[in-house]
Amino acid sequence: MAKRSDTLELVLLAVELLRRIPRGRKITASELHSQLKDAGYDRDLRTIQRQLELLSEHFEIERDDRSKPYGYRWLDQAKALAVPNLTPQESLLLKLAEEHLKNLLPARLMKSMDAFFGQANRNLGSESSARLEREWPDKVRVVATSQPLLPPKIVPGVFEAVSEALYSNHWLQLEYKNAGGKRSNASVMPLGLVQQGARLYLVCRYGGFDNERNLALHRIVSAQVSTLTFERPKTFDLKQYDDDGRFGFGEGEKVRLVFRIKRGAGMHLMESPLSTDQQVVEHEDGQLEITATVVDSAMLEWWLRGFGNQISDVQRNPISEHQKQRGNSL
Repeated sequence: MAKRSDTLELVLLAVELLRRIPRGRKITASELHSQLKDAGYDRDLRTIQRQLELLSEHFEIERDDRSKPYGYRWLDQAKALAVPNLTPQESLLLKLAEEHLKNLLPARLMKSMDAFFGQANRNLGSESSARLEREWPDKVRVVATSQPLLPPKIVPGVFEAVSEALYSNHWLQLEYKNAGGKRSNASVMPLGLVQQGARLYLVCRYGGFDNERNLALHRIVSAQVSTLTFERPKTFDLKQYDDDGRFGFGEGEKVRLVFRIKRGAGMHLMESPLSTDQQVVEHEDGQLEITATVVDSAMLEWWLRGFGNQISDVQRNPISEHQKQRGNSL
C-alpha cells in the first residue's frame, strides 16, 4: 500500500475489518489478518487484535472470548457495513463471479474476497427471502462444445505461485514434466493464463529466449515465485496470441480455406461464420461452398475431419503478403 498518515491508515484498516466481519458465523483475528494481508494490508496480528477489541466496543459486534482464539461476528440485529448489506442482486453477481473467475484471478485476490463470497452465499441460502435470485444459478449453464473432460489435477501450490508471479510481474522458477515424462528446470517470465476447456495453460518466455511457449499447469511439478521482477514485453498481446491460433496448435499462418459441405451439416456456419470475410455459395446439388480466411492449425484439421464424408474438395490456399496487408487495413 502507498504510505499514508497513521490516522488514515487506522481508519482504512478499521473499515476493511468492518466489511469483512461476517454475520451469522464467527471469524478469528488470524483469519482476518490473513485476508487483509492477501488484500495488501501488511499489518501485524497484534494490530488487528487491538482494532477488533476497539471495534467491538463501539459497534454491534459480538466478541466471543469464552475460549481462544476469540471469534467476532455482527449481531443479528446490527446494521453492518457493505458485506452484510449486499443486495440479492449483488449477492447473485458475486456467486456467479466466484464460480467462473476462480481460475482466472490470482489466488491471493480470490482468497482476500472470501468474506464477500461467503456473505453472498449466505444471502442466497435456503432461509433467505431472495427466492428468484437463489433460483437463477439453476436456470443458466455454460455447456461444452466438445466431449466434456474432467480437469487434470494440479499440484497443490502451483496455481497460487503461477497466478501470483503473473499478477506481480515476477520471474517464476519451475520444474516441468513434458508429455513424454521428461523433467526439466527453468526460469520463466509469466505472460498469460489461459483456460481451454478443462485445462489451464501458462503462456511464458523462458529465460534467454524471446518466443512464447504454452505450459500445461498440471504438468508443472513445482513452482516458486522469484524475488526478481521483469518489465512486461510491450510487443506481447495475449488476445493476438490467441487470435493467431497458438492454442489450436498453429503458428499464426493464415490461409484462404475453401471447401464444400452438405447443407444439413453446414447450416450452422451460416449462423456462426468461420470469419468476418466468409462467403457462402449454395449449389443445386444441396451443398454449400464455404470460403473463409482462417488460421491454419491442427485444430482446424481436426475440425474438418470431424465432418467425415459430409465435406469435400478442401483447399488451403496460402495468403500473399499483399493480401495480408490489405486484410490488416480493413
